[in-house]
Amino acid sequence: MKISKYIDHTVLKPTTSERDIIDLCNDAKKHHFYSVCVNGCYVPLAHQLLEKTDVKVCTVVGFPLGAMSTEAKVCEAKAAVNQGANEIDMVINIGFLKSKNYVAVYKDISDVKQAIGRIPLKVILEISELSKNEIIKACEICMDAKADFIKTSTGFSNSGATLTAVKIIKKTVRNNAKIKASGGIKDYETAQKYIDIGVDRIGTSAGVAIVTDKALQVED
Repeated sequence: MKISKYIDHTVLKPTTSERDIIDLCNDAKKHHFYSVCVNGCYVPLAHQLLEKTDVKVCTVVGFPLGAMSTEAKVCEAKAAVNQGANEIDMVINIGFLKSKNYVAVYKDISDVKQAIGRIPLKVILEISELSKNEIIKACEICMDAKADFIKTSTGFSNSGATLTAVKIIKKTVRNNAKIKASGGIKDYETAQKYIDIGVDRIGTSAGVAIVTDKALQVED
């Protein structure tokens, strides 16, 4: 599979303009990325721009802190799907996880998954804030709650994806959930390393640079 089909082409900065979304979607169409990942307010625009293409619209819920109520996350997720989102990336409640309130963490994820049905749900762990044991526990809860993907990072914390954390996640979930690596993946070589260890999707704002690297390094 071409590396472009691993990429969720992403722009989530608070300063993102409508022009940025138009450019993002044009890049996604040109390079045949799997999806664009945008903030919720831009789901209708992205859906409109990509409606007649095979590029999916992904959006974030409870982003970037994960600390709002479950009811708010459910409402946000439902609204996004109604407006055309094909995938949801939600942030886990990190504080509940660290409090060992695992029932609340489970309910947070499960309620969102139930609300969106067959729509793929990716749960963002924010690995830079978690210990190895917390990553493992979070993955176990995600699987119990029927999440489709485990995602490493928001890109708004101390650091993003690491190969070490992805290996821990992969060992924990095996084939029971897919993995999305995000945060700090800026070039073809780095992206390929993550794919080689079992990542199913890559979230990056550097999608064009990654596929341009590929064109320079590898002959089709």
